[in-house]
Amino acid sequence: MTMEAQGQGLFWDVQAGRIPPPAAAVTLGWELIAVDPEHGTIEVAFQAGEQFLNPAGVVQGGFLAAMLDDTLGPALVATLPAGQFAPTLDLHVQFLRPASPGRLVGRGRVAQRGNEVCFLAGELVDPDGKTVAVATATARIKNVS
Repeated sequence: MTMEAQGQGLFWDVQAGRIPPPAAAVTLGWELIAVDPEHGTIEVAFQAGEQFLNPAGVVQGGFLAAMLDDTLGPALVATLPAGQFAPTLDLHVQFLRPASPGRLVGRGRVAQRGNEVCFLAGELVDPDGKTVAVATATARIKNVS
């Protein structure tokens, strides 16, 4: 489904420029690559800058976790109509290998969707296609006013 066909909801308002993107997404260098609301999948890119590095010279795990949260959440939020949002209730991250600064790609999916509670999963890969971290999350669909 194209952005023009979807057109409704918070995710789509940001993509269309009707509202500004979240500051956290801007900080992470969030960039939409592809989204398929019908299948609940998304692919996004992040720019891990030098300011994200820990003393060992690799991307600090908290930034990787934030990138995964900003991958999984939008996979679900892109499926929601106007007036709904889905905050993350739980995020479990496993770090598989160090991530160097540069472009990282997140792939997220809605693993199971209920009326209110949804389960999400995804991974973050480096430019060589190696998985640096994986995550699962639980989110709750809420009405916003």
